[in-house]
Amino acid sequence: MASLALTPSSCSLGLHSLTSRSLKLTPRSTSTRLHSSNSNSNSLTQTNNLTFRNQYFLTNPSLKFKRLTVQASASAGAAVAPAPEQKPQQPWQGAALKPLIASIATGLILWFVPVPSGVSKNAWQLLAIFLATIVGIIAQPLPLGAVALLGLGASVLTKTLTFSAAFSAFGDPIPWLIALAFFFARGFIKTGLGNRIAYQFVKLFGSSSLGLGYSLVFSEALLAPAIPSVSARAGGIFLPIVKSLCLACGSNTGDGTEHKLGSWLMLTCFQTSVISSSMFLTAMAANPLSATLTLNTINQPIGWMDWAKAAIVPGLVSLIVVPLLLYIIYPPTVKSSPDAPKLAQEKLEKMGPMSTNEKIMAGTLLLTVGLWVFGGRLNVDPVTAAILGLSILLVTGVVTWKECLAESVAWDTLTWFAALIAMAGYLNKYGLITWFSQTVVKFVGGLGLSWQLSFGILILLYFYSHYFFASGAAHIGAMFTAFLSVASALGCPPYFVAMVLAFFSNLMGGLTHYGIGSAPVFYGANYVPLAKWWGYGFIVSIVNIIIWLGVGGVWWKFIGLW
Repeated sequence: MASLALTPSSCSLGLHSLTSRSLKLTPRSTSTRLHSSNSNSNSLTQTNNLTFRNQYFLTNPSLKFKRLTVQASASAGAAVAPAPEQKPQQPWQGAALKPLIASIATGLILWFVPVPSGVSKNAWQLLAIFLATIVGIIAQPLPLGAVALLGLGASVLTKTLTFSAAFSAFGDPIPWLIALAFFFARGFIKTGLGNRIAYQFVKLFGSSSLGLGYSLVFSEALLAPAIPSVSARAGGIFLPIVKSLCLACGSNTGDGTEHKLGSWLMLTCFQTSVISSSMFLTAMAANPLSATLTLNTINQPIGWMDWAKAAIVPGLVSLIVVPLLLYIIYPPTVKSSPDAPKLAQEKLEKMGPMSTNEKIMAGTLLLTVGLWVFGGRLNVDPVTAAILGLSILLVTGVVTWKECLAESVAWDTLTWFAALIAMAGYLNKYGLITWFSQTVVKFVGGLGLSWQLSFGILILLYFYSHYFFASGAAHIGAMFTAFLSVASALGCPPYFVAMVLAFFSNLMGGLTHYGIGSAPVFYGANYVPLAKWWGYGFIVSIVNIIIWLGVGGVWWKFIGLW
């Protein structure tokens, strides 16, 4: 047994003084007196008087405490050496092995499958690497950016792509526009402007989560015809607002509160962004390409009003049904909050008037959105407008470059999205997509079906082949003309087919987290796991197809489209 007695020669010592110094007992700083009592073979008693002086206490006149005496008495049978401490084993920091093996196996199996007639060896090898990368992105043996980088490395190592070809999409404006959107979001949150806007939404619509979701959905749809970049709408405007709303409602990433509101709201805003993009000719950058290819193929133009009139009814039905469907199958845990508007009002009052940084952030946003709306007339593209906006934020100190570098999600998204764009683009350049289109149309044409059934098969193949594309423009450029030509040859009404293909060229973007510009933006917020993103994307795709071919088909018959 050991006993310690602290005996001060004077009576008091402040707590702060005790904690500001640490005392260390060593053999050199102690004097020891050993007294032995009657000893026997079984026990030994040692008494140590240890007296030491600490120079700090002696030289500090404010301390009354001058000497500390420690008395220790111990009894022990035999000295036992302490067991050496074992260092905890460091966890494995590398790739998850099973998902990695699954990804590599997918690529190897397809790599050694005989190359079909009409397909070049490079195209088939790139397809193997592309599919292996997609499996890796789904299974995630490593973060998405790392998986995509491995895919690019494999394509360069095997000489399937040159280095410049593999990294060519890093010069594409869309990945950079997405990354810039995350930097804008940082400014929204840092200045408090995002919270201010979020509290205004909660004040007006926040008594229920569903009402809050619908307010965002229809706000985005109203802006869609004026802002032709879905990436700009999603990333520059709505992502910051949605993130601020989630944080204001206590729903954050990484702490188990994602399902309070954020998971449902992020997925809802994404899935409805592809619907609003399909409703107007100017709502997505690639929509005019569909109109141009229609004119070149069947010599019939698609005007702005023609597009809007055909899309307005099925579009509105989808905007109403999809949020409600997700609310049922992927519900937020917080559904009703009757006190939320009152609390939001209190928060707004507490925030007071707008700060200088908030005003700069708001003015920068208005300038950037204005350039997105009127940029076509001024010859300013969306990414240039975003860079101008970010430059203002950096110069004024609203956002710092160090904060931009710390936005790891932005850089990760830029990496994997650019990698997929590059590989998908070269699948088209190597002729694989053309071969696929021709094979499909020959197969469907040889079935001898009615034009309605042939059209149904063609439209489904066109829709779900989007898993192989990282942009709507690439898909339209590769397959739109071929499918429109074959459908027309099979007896389908050409103008009707062109309109449906144009609408579906937007709706199919909801399948994956890379299929349209708004996908990486909302997925990158990290509120929805990848498996759920793909799973609910597939479910919503079926619902959208039913609405647009069902309700839309009746409406198109009514307006004489077929």
